[in-house]
Amino acid sequence: MQETLRARLTGELDALKEKHLYRRLRVVDGEQKAVCVIDGKEVINLSSNNYLGLDTHPYLKQKAEEAVRELGVGSGAVRTIIGTMQIHQELEERLAKFKHTEATLTFQSGFTANTGVLGSLMEDGDAIISDELNHASIIDGIRLSKAKRFIYRHSDMNHLEEQLKAAQGARTRLVVTDGVFSMDGDLAPLDKIVDLSERYGAMVFVDDAHASGVFGKDGRGTVDHFGLHGRVHVQVGTLSKAIGVLGGYVACSQALRELLIHKGRPFLFSTSHPPGVTAACIEAIDVLRTEPLLIERLWDNTRHFKDGLHRLGLNTGNSQSPITPVIAGSGEKATRLSNRLFEEGVFAQGIGYPTVPDDRSRVRTIVTATHTREDLDAALHAFEVVGQELDLVGAGQPAASAGA
Repeated sequence: MQETLRARLTGELDALKEKHLYRRLRVVDGEQKAVCVIDGKEVINLSSNNYLGLDTHPYLKQKAEEAVRELGVGSGAVRTIIGTMQIHQELEERLAKFKHTEATLTFQSGFTANTGVLGSLMEDGDAIISDELNHASIIDGIRLSKAKRFIYRHSDMNHLEEQLKAAQGARTRLVVTDGVFSMDGDLAPLDKIVDLSERYGAMVFVDDAHASGVFGKDGRGTVDHFGLHGRVHVQVGTLSKAIGVLGGYVACSQALRELLIHKGRPFLFSTSHPPGVTAACIEAIDVLRTEPLLIERLWDNTRHFKDGLHRLGLNTGNSQSPITPVIAGSGEKATRLSNRLFEEGVFAQGIGYPTVPDDRSRVRTIVTATHTREDLDAALHAFEVVGQELDLVGAGQPAASAGA
């Protein structure tokens, strides 16, 4: 039996290698910064979710160190036993105020926040209406729910309306969307989604993992960006990307928070965040409010880099955010693009099927506030050199520049 399993696993791995989809883990030596050492080579890092550079911000490091000295390295239990510390409550109170909601509840990750909320909130007799390109954690959360599923074509409001009509017999209807889609970097038309949902009596759920710290006043996300406070019922965010630390949260009503404390399985069966992590998250919220130049610099860098890619004629899809794909075509070509960029001093991870369709395999770039103009110009030069080698330069259609 063991040999049979080993043969199966080896076969699956060989198939990935044959399709140029096999990847090994890259190793960062030292701090993860805009320029860092990966696999022993100093490279410009264009694959980090560290949008604002907060993972090495001195204030966050100081608060984390202080919390470890005063409160220890761990919390010792799940939240519902004895793992809720005052510092956890402080973080949730600060997050609720920041997001303009009644309450928040933190989870161990953005992934577990999505699965925990969807699996707990929506039951048999309910309906979930989901964008076809929503994050994998939303898809898994929907699978854990007993609600009926309706999928609408990506950001297609006419099809969303059709699905809302089809779901009218359900007890509770919930429209679920990413705020910023993680592979293409495009922004959900959240204002139109909310208008349609209200017309058909549905609630709205938005996953703002890639919008938190990026869109809206002080990085409050897409709900703030579109001026929809009070009209979006569930907001999931992450503490692991622009916030620079670890974890996820749901911003919601007090009633939903209390329900999740009783029914949210990831919350119920996972140890709570260590004090150092929690303290750093609290400090990150303060930094977002007191250092607005970080977000301004992020968007200045984003516009500069996108403009450079467009001038090269690279295919960047419909990105409206600091996430900018450079679409290569096949998985093999995307892997070659990623590997050659690394040789030229730029790390941009190749992404292929099943994460994206095989004919739209790409490297996904993410610009941060901590990249210098020299970093970005050097990266653009590398894209020009490698893009010419792979016949990608001039293959795309120029798109409009991003704006915050």
